[in-house]
Amino acid sequence: MRCLIIEDEPLAAERLADYIARLPLLQLVNTFDNATDAMAWLMANPVDLVFLDISLGGMSGIELLETMTVHGQVIFTTAHPEFALKGYDLKVADYLLKPITFQRFVQAVERAQSLRPVVDAPAERGFIFVRTEFRLEKVRLVDVLYIEGDGDYRQIHTAQKRLATAETLTELEARLPVDRVCRVHKSYMVALDKIDAVERDRISIRNKLIPVSATYRDRFYALIGHGAPPR
Repeated sequence: MRCLIIEDEPLAAERLADYIARLPLLQLVNTFDNATDAMAWLMANPVDLVFLDISLGGMSGIELLETMTVHGQVIFTTAHPEFALKGYDLKVADYLLKPITFQRFVQAVERAQSLRPVVDAPAERGFIFVRTEFRLEKVRLVDVLYIEGDGDYRQIHTAQKRLATAETLTELEARLPVDRVCRVHKSYMVALDKIDAVERDRISIRNKLIPVSATYRDRFYALIGHGAPPR
């Protein structure tokens, strides 16, 4: 499991890195001391497990999870037990109170590992099922053009039809491979292979213009092979 540490206390970060090094199934790929830099990095570098401190300078760990979708599991690391209910609302894998013992750390990792999907179904099968009003509808990933937020529903535009689902963009994003269908705005996801052109942070797909917001801009351009928008 590829791991990321987001922790502004150097000693706490060192302890987590040491614990990670003791477990062969874990690999530490990066460490950040603030949420803003970590969020920008995560947009282009998905990981399996994030150890996230809540009390960070500037943006908090809670605000990070409320701002973006983290595709891997998240374990909160904090000295504040009062945020445990919020962690439950954000569906984190576990909630570690400092000082963290190695035994408790291992228990949290085992829990996070048990919550991982057995297979990446969209990547393996090439389709997902989405909830419509009366049934589950099969959507082939190769047919998806873009997904649009529309009030209480999300409209999945495909080459053949349009489907309305009450599933949120966050729920859909968690089920779709980011290298094929990418979030580019709070209200839009696009199929990367269906993009006709990109101009001034606007994506053109079959004459539909879709905005790229600042939150998702860096990851989007990295996924299409450009480190920055064209000027």
